[in-house]
Amino acid sequence: MRRFDGRVAFVTGAAHGIGRAIAVRLAAEGAAVVVADIDGEAAGALAHTLAERGGGALATHCDVRDREAVRSAVAAAATRFGRLDVLVNNVGVAGEWDFERTDDEEWARQADPTLQGTVRCVQEALPHLLHAPGGGSVVTIGSVNGLSAFGGEAYSAAKAALVSLTQNLALRYGRRGRDLLGAGPGWVRFNLVAPGTVRTRVWTEQGAERLAELEKLARQYPLGRVGEPEDIAAAVAFLASGDAAWITGAILPVDGGITAGHPTFFYDLP
Repeated sequence: MRRFDGRVAFVTGAAHGIGRAIAVRLAAEGAAVVVADIDGEAAGALAHTLAERGGGALATHCDVRDREAVRSAVAAAATRFGRLDVLVNNVGVAGEWDFERTDDEEWARQADPTLQGTVRCVQEALPHLLHAPGGGSVVTIGSVNGLSAFGGEAYSAAKAALVSLTQNLALRYGRRGRDLLGAGPGWVRFNLVAPGTVRTRVWTEQGAERLAELEKLARQYPLGRVGEPEDIAAAVAFLASGDAAWITGAILPVDGGITAGHPTFFYDLP
């Protein structure tokens, strides 16, 4: 499928893991991709790979904690490609899991890039998205932690806030987006993908103990495995595409069924 021919997608946290899979998927479907990441070297390497495959690609250093960095990255994308159609907010930071040990500094370390970083990216991208032919699309990566109680209160609270942010912005920039502009497409769709546990480097590059924990977690999922980055990328590509033209304000769990019910409630696992 070439659902993104002629379109430009800006993906944050795009150099590794889920973000990388999203960038690769959108490029494979025809998008010119802005690979935005705090790891500029890895972003550059991925953009080079995408360009070698025949797609438009731009690497930009982007720290979502820094308003000026976000503004500069979005401006560079608009200058290079002349438009912006899709924004994928993929940055999220987890950390201390013990609530009583999560002080103000640690809470901000997790919440600022996850929540406020998303806000900064949306605010800076909106002027371009509102003028996207056919309407703009924003897909934010949330988490099942934002939908149900899985611990990690700082991370989970920030992810839960993204749900409310997505729904509110979907209303504000649907019909009202056209009202604000008075001409042109003038609307932006906002949707959120909520992954469960995904096999990324936080698991695979932390030694045998973490890998064993990952395999144990897999048994808790009704579909019998944890997610792969490509599972999330497929959902993002759908929501960002014209196939989802009448979908906005949606919260899509991509979680192997974990939020539907813990399998140990019903079955004895081997």
